[in-house]
Amino acid sequence: MKKNGKYAWTATVGEKGQIVIPKQARDLFQIKPGDTLLLLGDEEKGIAIPPKGAFTTLFEKVFEEGEG
Repeated sequence: MKKNGKYAWTATVGEKGQIVIPKQARDLFQIKPGDTLLLLGDEEKGIAIPPKGAFTTLFEKVFEEGEG
């Protein structure tokens, strides 16, 4: 499903707790084998997998707030 840059996919959790990210999502977000993904969880809102650049943004904000 796609609407104005918004997408929805489904994934099945295997016996080992692994999920397969749909090919369209991997292609769109340039996710390659061996990439490390950041998973964020909120008991009320669920799980989010932000874009790969979120690592850099997150660390910049953390260390920026620690300065000064």
